[in-house]
Amino acid sequence: MPDLKETAPVEETPGAIPQAGLLGRWIDRTGLVFAAGIVVSMLVLLNEVLLRYIFNAPTIWAHETTIFLCGIAFIYGGLYCAARDRHIRVVLIYDALPRSVRRAFDIVISIICALSSAIFAWAAWLMVERAAFRPDGSFRLERSGSAWDPVFPGLVKVFLLCVLAVMAVQFLILAYNYARGRK
Repeated sequence: MPDLKETAPVEETPGAIPQAGLLGRWIDRTGLVFAAGIVVSMLVLLNEVLLRYIFNAPTIWAHETTIFLCGIAFIYGGLYCAARDRHIRVVLIYDALPRSVRRAFDIVISIICALSSAIFAWAAWLMVERAAFRPDGSFRLERSGSAWDPVFPGLVKVFLLCVLAVMAVQFLILAYNYARGRK
């Protein structure tokens, strides 16, 4: 069993990786807004519990608001992980490769991810067309259909489109900076 003092500490980067560029730094800073949204959703649910079980006065907006806040935080999380290079990667082979081959893998992986993100953005656009525009072309966001009836479903679809488009750009920036050898 290895001694804990002999193992090297895992080096954590505080924020976006340098290859993510200015966009990555902006994505990293903006992540705090969505983290705060998770806290706000917890407060909304706490409020709902108090109102429902102590004052017998439930709200009609708490659950949909919580789902919306957590949903957009989850969507943004993918972009946030891309900027910080914390996305899921099978490292069994990757870590055994020499640095130059890893760099080539980083370039190829970033290009594939950019293409995938762009294709998913196109698919999201098809959803947004139905969720944000009437057949006559006028703008009207899809609503939930509940008693409160917020526009959250339409907003989530528009937000998903925006995040996927930015993610495609972020992966292109990563591929470019990996190809340049930027550290």
